[in-house]
Amino acid sequence: MYDLIVIGGGPAGLAAACAAWERGLRKILLAERDRELGGILNQCIHNGFGLHYFKEELTGPEYARRFIEQLADTGVEVRLDTMVLEVTPERQVHMVGRDTGYRVEEAKSIILAMGCRERTRGAIAIPGTRPAGVLTAGAAQRYVNMEGWLPGRRAVVLGSGDIGLIMARRMTLEGAKVLACVELMPRSRGLARNIVRCLRDYDIPLLLSHTVTDIRGRERVEQVVVSRVDSERRPILGTEMIFDCDTLLLSVGLIPENELTRQAGIEMDPRTGGARVRENMETSLHGVFACGNAAHVHDLVDHVTTESQRAGAAAARYVLAGCVSEEAGEASFHQARSAALGDAGDVDGRTVLVCTVCPRGCRLVADTSGGGFAVMGNGCSRGIDYARAEVTCPTRVVTSTVRCRGGAHPRCPVKTDRPVPKSMIPQVMAALDGICAAAPVHVGQVLLADVCGTGAAIVATREL
Repeated sequence: MYDLIVIGGGPAGLAAACAAWERGLRKILLAERDRELGGILNQCIHNGFGLHYFKEELTGPEYARRFIEQLADTGVEVRLDTMVLEVTPERQVHMVGRDTGYRVEEAKSIILAMGCRERTRGAIAIPGTRPAGVLTAGAAQRYVNMEGWLPGRRAVVLGSGDIGLIMARRMTLEGAKVLACVELMPRSRGLARNIVRCLRDYDIPLLLSHTVTDIRGRERVEQVVVSRVDSERRPILGTEMIFDCDTLLLSVGLIPENELTRQAGIEMDPRTGGARVRENMETSLHGVFACGNAAHVHDLVDHVTTESQRAGAAAARYVLAGCVSEEAGEASFHQARSAALGDAGDVDGRTVLVCTVCPRGCRLVADTSGGGFAVMGNGCSRGIDYARAEVTCPTRVVTSTVRCRGGAHPRCPVKTDRPVPKSMIPQVMAALDGICAAAPVHVGQVLLADVCGTGAAIVATREL
């Protein structure tokens, strides 16, 4: 019998298992259905992770690697390529793995860290035909970042969540034309920093209070029809816009992955879609805890980590205490785009900006009138430096992938080791086409020094 079984090897499961080990549990099993640990972070090659937890900006693979290394320093047993089929109220875990076959393991405690899944077209009932080219933003992310496939050349993104915004940029960087990002609600659901870095930087329109009302095409998507919606979110006749495209990416929300939770008879929370949990993340079934996106969908992986560490610590306390539970008016196309991107611009020597240094997204006003320079609206001193750079020479860290020979995946995620001028991004992306990494590849390994004369190096962000 195990002290603890953790289901899921993504950021939640990794943090929970490490925390439980640190609190004294020694017989821990972590089951992961994929071939490798890290979960969704492996395909999230963009930077922006770790700002809260590590106080630095990391890519998804870099963030995952830090916890995978922590786990490697423990005695936690890891089973990859293992699917958990059922969790019983008696804390029995039915699982099947490539190497182990069908097994039933018993545990004193269980942590549910299965993550979440994307809503599909069927969940939102878009009218029209059923051609190829309609896929979720997460699926497209895996195709582009891990498999090396570009799903289309002309795309429309439905939904302005962070995944949709990031994929709008990623498709653009890989040579596709993103015609618009369409959002049903009157405001974007994504972080302000992603509005700036993913849409404004690449002049991608964001149409608020709009939705897709028809999909046209037989074998492949040929057109999508976008209409404005009223205050009741009903399409308004006569406002249709037709986009000629071959791809529709859906970024219409995430759903906690909880089939196992329901099978176990655990009480669900209708507000979050996950299990109802106490402050220590324990569910209604004593000794069973839930954390991460399986409990409720998080905006930041940093918050997933801290919450999952709390669940791991609580599971350790539960087992070490003898398994005693703790009680605890109508706008035009261009007007819609302007409203979506905010009031950024220059007015009488004042430049309005959205700070992207951290996820807070402070709205800054940089005053350069009279030959001076002053910043208002910043929540910290870093906002002043950011505003000065944006006014004089805006820079960005470029994240992408390059070809990889001899590795487990055909693409290796990379980034520039320092920001490069925003105007140089197309040249940097073109330079990446000439790189082919040879496995083994190590995190931080320089694959190209001084790319395009910027002084920045192209470095790997994942072990392959």
